[in-house]
Amino acid sequence: MGIASKAGGNLEEWQRGWPIVVAAMAGFSFFSVLLSATGLFIEPLEREFGWDRATLSMGPAIATAVTALLSPFYGALIDRFGSRRLGLPGVAVTMAATCMFSFASGSQAQWVMMWIVFGFILTSIKSTIWTTAVAGTFNKGRGLALGLAVTGPAIAQTLVPPLGNFLIENFGWRSAYVWFGLGWGGVTLLLCWLFLTDAHDRKAKEAKTGAVLRPVVVLPGLYKREALRSVALWQVAVSSFVVMMMTIGLALHLFPILTEAGVPRSHAAWLLSLGGIAGIIGKLVTGVLLDRFRPNWVGSVTMGVTSVTFAVLIWWFDSMPALIIALVINGYAAGSKTQITAFLTAGYAGMRNFGMVYGVMSALVALASGLGPWIAGKVYDASGNYEPFLWAGAVACALGGALLLALPPMPQWQDDKATV
Repeated sequence: MGIASKAGGNLEEWQRGWPIVVAAMAGFSFFSVLLSATGLFIEPLEREFGWDRATLSMGPAIATAVTALLSPFYGALIDRFGSRRLGLPGVAVTMAATCMFSFASGSQAQWVMMWIVFGFILTSIKSTIWTTAVAGTFNKGRGLALGLAVTGPAIAQTLVPPLGNFLIENFGWRSAYVWFGLGWGGVTLLLCWLFLTDAHDRKAKEAKTGAVLRPVVVLPGLYKREALRSVALWQVAVSSFVVMMMTIGLALHLFPILTEAGVPRSHAAWLLSLGGIAGIIGKLVTGVLLDRFRPNWVGSVTMGVTSVTFAVLIWWFDSMPALIIALVINGYAAGSKTQITAFLTAGYAGMRNFGMVYGVMSALVALASGLGPWIAGKVYDASGNYEPFLWAGAVACALGGALLLALPPMPQWQDDKATV
């Protein structure tokens, strides 16, 4: 009876929520497009403008730092207004902001200003808006739903390297920015316009049709001060920060790492796509595992195993089989990190102030995602290679996995709804 009830609840959730997952998947992918393509633009911009790697890597660092500062405030806005009312205009302005980079003139001041503006705009479509919509729609199937939603970055990681390389080689890097902005962004805007809704929209529809009278939904979870004092949430935050900092730093420099080692650009692009395919598989498998086993154990193994990729790049870079295995492992884990952070945050904080709490969490992740590429670029400029960064990444990912392993059992939140 219990199994049948759970299966029925899952089916009902998916019948109601699958369009939201599709919209969130598209939103996640568009958020990741330009960040996934940064490595492809390093060599063309380096040739045209003569900039060093640190300058070329500072753009994502600036943008993610801006989103980190704004994320908690934007999370509060999502709690108040909902994902749709903020997400649709956010996608539209991000399309324009992506096209903006085609006007780069070689001025470093202009480059920095572009990334500052892009960071402000990118905040409007960052992970908080999509995870809030999905986490608020699903309960029994939340792990798999988040897993499907966050396949967006893996889809971007799979398609962007070969697509971006094709666009750059055939149309130039300026046109590539425009294609990414209008093409990818246009598809995203259409899907979000058709499918993106959340609890705010459902309550408004119920009130309009007279299904309920002034519905008041009291979501279970921690109050803001309780969340700030939660040791478990701090463990999740630190783990996510250190792992994201090193793995995103590696991801954005992996293309030049491969090409400088003698791998042709076309082969390097497809190797990066292999990691994207593994990321899609990782999100789906991790979603099922999160729903079935202790989430912190699943997260610990997934975060910690990324140390293998750094170790291979240090010791076995000349072995193509080892390199392929390392990229598959890294892609699998990369496909799950955001999903694990969102799942653990919802589990340990509840949904009462999820937008605000996850906004803070994603701010730390955004800051880490910006610092990582910049640090990797500085290491390369100072030492002429990436080896010190790779050693730091191996240690940091092992530490991140250990922090999640030490988490206590997840609390069981009960829905609390009232109608007045």
